[in-house]
Amino acid sequence: MNIQTLKGYDDFLHDLKFRIRTAQTRAALAVNSELILLYWQIGRDILTRQKDEGWGAKVIERLANDLRKEFPDMKGFSPSTL
Repeated sequence: MNIQTLKGYDDFLHDLKFRIRTAQTRAALAVNSELILLYWQIGRDILTRQKDEGWGAKVIERLANDLRKEFPDMKGFSPSTL
């Protein structure tokens, strides 16, 4: 193996690591963006539902219970966070 092969490999490896890290960052940003949009929509829909059903309908409490049952591994579905 000559020195050019080693240098070429090092550059190749460096480029691949950079591309992997860049893709990971872009993926994380896309996920965060989608989650923020989802949370905003959930909040908007809760407000609409409360307006339609009235405050005493316990919309948030019912949603919190049902969402926690459906998505037990997810956090953020307590009444205080909804």
